[in-house]
Amino acid sequence: MHSLSSPAQLALKLVFMALGMVGSLGAQDDDGAIPRPMREETFEALMANPPFTRSLGFSDSIILTGVAKFDQDTFATLMDTKTMESQIVSKTPNREGWQLIGVGGHPARTETWIAKIQIRGGEIVSIRYQKPPPRPPKSGTSGKGGSTSGGGNLPAISDKQVSEAKAAAVNYKDGFLADGYPDKPPPEMVSKLSRLSTSQREEINRTMFGHRNQGLGLDARRQIYEGLVERAIQRR
Repeated sequence: MHSLSSPAQLALKLVFMALGMVGSLGAQDDDGAIPRPMREETFEALMANPPFTRSLGFSDSIILTGVAKFDQDTFATLMDTKTMESQIVSKTPNREGWQLIGVGGHPARTETWIAKIQIRGGEIVSIRYQKPPPRPPKSGTSGKGGSTSGGGNLPAISDKQVSEAKAAAVNYKDGFLADGYPDKPPPEMVSKLSRLSTSQREEINRTMFGHRNQGLGLDARRQIYEGLVERAIQRR
């Protein structure tokens, strides 16, 4: 009979330990040479904040500030708290090459929200929700009112913005404040808008006012506006 401290017996115990089967060896075989299995609570910190979903080269200043759904499409708003710049990510890679892989958390508890983002190069990182730092008030922007934007978790829009969204759906060639263009939309966008119904354009416009009230800049609003229009065309 081999000694319990022989290399073969030691190797066998290591295999059992890796498979979670150390207990099957029996108390009489425990000679103290092998550490006892660690308890599950030992790993709670790692399970809550695993290192495998973080990028060492990814800025810790990036936070998740919002999640919105438009029909079957999901959008996440990210903010760099150092520059106060925001951008939108979705299943379509944005200009930075970032793509939304999925979102998690309880819908009614924003502090649990988390977005998995694939950044340029294929690496996937997890970004948690944080309350965005205060912004200086912007003239002409109202985050209050009884009308909703129709965009999920976006801020409410005012009655005036509801009227503007409706008017812009009819006069779509002129553009409106929330579309992300500094002036009228370019001809190719006008052509796409002409393929949508007035009600479709109005719904998109309401959503865009919600994003404007959220504090997104022109570039970020233009990205999501063009994405919403493109997806609306595809569903026709």
